[in-house]
Amino acid sequence: MVVMARVSRPERPDLVFEEEDLPYEEEIMRNQFSVKCWLRYIEFKQGAPKPRLNQLYERALKLLPCSYKLWYRYLKARRAQVKHRCVTDPAYEDVNNCHERAFVFMHKMPRLWLDYCQFLMDQGRVTHTRRTFDRALRALPITQHSRIWPLYLRFLRSHPLPETAVRGYRRFLKLSPESAEEYIEYLKSSDRLDEAAQRLATVVNDERFVSKAGKSNYQLWHELCDLISQNPDKVQSLNVDAIIRGGLTRFTDQLGKLWCSLADYYIRSGHFEKARDVYEEAVRTVMTVRDFTQVFDSYAQFEESMIAAKMETTSELGREEEDDVDLELRLARFEHLISRRPLLLNSVLLRQNPHHVHEWHKRVALHQGRPREIINTYTEAVQTVDPFKATGKPHTLWVAFAKFYEDNGQLDDARVILEKATKVNFKQVDDLASVWCQCGELELRHENYDEALRLLRKATALPARRAEYFDGSEPVQNRVYKSLKVWSMLADLEESLGTFQSTKAVYDRILDLRIATPQIIINYAMFLEEHKYFEESFKAYERGISLFKWPNVSDIWSTYLTKFIARYGGRKLERARDLFEQALDGCPPKYAKTLYLLYAQLEEEWGLARHAMAVYDRATRAVEPAQQYDMFNIYIKRAAEIYGVTHTRGIYQKAIEVLSDEHAREMCLRFADMECKLGEIDRARAIYSFCSQICDPRTTGAFWQTWKDFEVRHGNEDTIREMLRIRRSVQATYNTQVNFMASQMLKVSGSATGTVSDLAPGQSGMDDMKLLEQRAEQLAAEAERDQPPRAQSKILFVRSDASREELAELAQQANPDEIQLGEDEDEDEMDLEPNEVRLEQQSVPAAVFGSLKED
Repeated sequence: MVVMARVSRPERPDLVFEEEDLPYEEEIMRNQFSVKCWLRYIEFKQGAPKPRLNQLYERALKLLPCSYKLWYRYLKARRAQVKHRCVTDPAYEDVNNCHERAFVFMHKMPRLWLDYCQFLMDQGRVTHTRRTFDRALRALPITQHSRIWPLYLRFLRSHPLPETAVRGYRRFLKLSPESAEEYIEYLKSSDRLDEAAQRLATVVNDERFVSKAGKSNYQLWHELCDLISQNPDKVQSLNVDAIIRGGLTRFTDQLGKLWCSLADYYIRSGHFEKARDVYEEAVRTVMTVRDFTQVFDSYAQFEESMIAAKMETTSELGREEEDDVDLELRLARFEHLISRRPLLLNSVLLRQNPHHVHEWHKRVALHQGRPREIINTYTEAVQTVDPFKATGKPHTLWVAFAKFYEDNGQLDDARVILEKATKVNFKQVDDLASVWCQCGELELRHENYDEALRLLRKATALPARRAEYFDGSEPVQNRVYKSLKVWSMLADLEESLGTFQSTKAVYDRILDLRIATPQIIINYAMFLEEHKYFEESFKAYERGISLFKWPNVSDIWSTYLTKFIARYGGRKLERARDLFEQALDGCPPKYAKTLYLLYAQLEEEWGLARHAMAVYDRATRAVEPAQQYDMFNIYIKRAAEIYGVTHTRGIYQKAIEVLSDEHAREMCLRFADMECKLGEIDRARAIYSFCSQICDPRTTGAFWQTWKDFEVRHGNEDTIREMLRIRRSVQATYNTQVNFMASQMLKVSGSATGTVSDLAPGQSGMDDMKLLEQRAEQLAAEAERDQPPRAQSKILFVRSDASREELAELAQQANPDEIQLGEDEDEDEMDLEPNEVRLEQQSVPAAVFGSLKED
């Protein structure tokens, strides 16, 4: 227990210390003007009674009256002491006096003023608080007024004294003009709309004003328009029409709302005809569909409301003849407005982009049945649309204009229109080419064939100044002679109406200009072939091949080689081979398959079989990996048909080496099946053994079942044991792959032999090692079940009638055709002697021994 002794100082009998205070008192006596010493002492006495703590603060402030830290802590402590008392308690007055004493020295500290003002606001002393705020603003420098005003404005808004608040806001705006929005919102809330509109108009006209709320100048304009248009009786000091029209010239992207605001102002003011004039002016001047939709919907709603109001007035006051006429007039005006909407909307789109070709076509369609309006629209369109700025195909306007005259039987006018169109400086050569083609088609529709040929020959004639097709600096009239569209139509007309020489000259000219496409080359060659000029057609193919590269030349080569073989067959075999070699030189793998098959077919029909096999062999290496499997299948089939199945062994081996595991597995099964049919049981078993290394028993159960069936039919007890041993070895190899094990454990659907997750369904949290142990036990059980039965089982193995010495001698003979495939053999099992089995004498089919069978 610590004894607390009280010590009093003789010069200050009112001061009483405890024994623990002595170190702090001694420190203060040594450093009585040190703020840190006083703060340490005060921190130590935080748990002391409030009078003792206040007394300590007073002592410190007596020596250090200009210490902000001491005054701030002291005032904060004094406010906290009266926090839970009633505001009428005299202690509040003591705290207020303490603040007043502090401001004798701390009148430049805004934090103390803010705390004092908040303290007075909590007391509810309105006048005293307002005067204190004013004192604070007078005492502090203007750079710190921004800290006082937010609290001052909150105080003004918290009391229903609009006049005081307005005067306070006006003073605040002199310091911070950018806060005008806050004042405007207060004026709206206090129903002082006229002054709010004036302030808002001032803000909108000030280009340097930046909204603190992030509003754009247009948003402020919109607020002003809404305010003055919706309250025409309360806003008297502003010219509403001039303000809104000023906004129309400044904010051209939001015209719809401003026009609606102006019309709404006149409607609310009772000037209905003036509002209608505003709407009509708006629908004829707006530039966007959005603005038009806003104005038109508002216009239609206004007309509907006028009709409804008139009908209601007529029903209440009685019906007269003048009222009927007025009502009919309003209904007719409304119907006319609705019927004009498509044309008005089209006008808006054309005002937005007068070079929009599609909109001009739509405008013509709207005038359907009115020829004069259609002609005027087409005339205006072709005069307005600039080909270099046009959206769409500008030549279609000229073509449609001429077609309109043609449909109405005025061919001369149609020809005049198209002739004018050929002189227009279009942006694209294709536009002018389309006009020339339309000129020719017009004459063809009216059976003027010679005129059509003349026009197209004129279009393709060499200009006085030649230019490249894509040279934008030259007019299109100097470049249209290289347009393939015009040349193609001319070639078609020459084939139908001209002579062989003229048609050939056209095609040669196309090739000389180097504007031909593979289809043009093929068409030219087919044309020559039809006229029995076979060598000329082959030359055309050769010219086309020299013009194009892969893959564009693919069709030309295919057609060329097919036609050449069909023409000469085996008579020019060496030339055909050279062509194929030339085609295959640089041929991408994607297109090689077709050419190789065609080449091989040529060799099979007219050449040598070994050449065909060599082509197939090259094809298996040249095609894409995805096509190799199909190519090997074709190779094997053709080799078997030509040389016999024994010749396919090398092909199978190569396919197994080259193909992916999935396709190699299938090739192995087919290879083994073929050897089995040939009686080569040992070869088939070796193939199965080799293929087993890429066959996981858990995912390729079909392979292992096939091998098992094979051993049951052709093997014996030892071969089945060897098969099961290989299976366990492969199983163990795949089990060492951790990633594969994890994926197998997560699989839901089991494979043919099951997965780890199948062993413990519903126990996903079981230890992985335990699951693997259970898997190993299951595999061991399956191995025991798969073991072949003894001599008394139902499986009857093939037993030979030869003696043991003969079998041993046959086994020692080397088989020259045996496939040397690597096999992993268990040396331990090789050392074990096989179990003795009693064999019965039985004849064996000759196919079992294959090549070992003696003659």
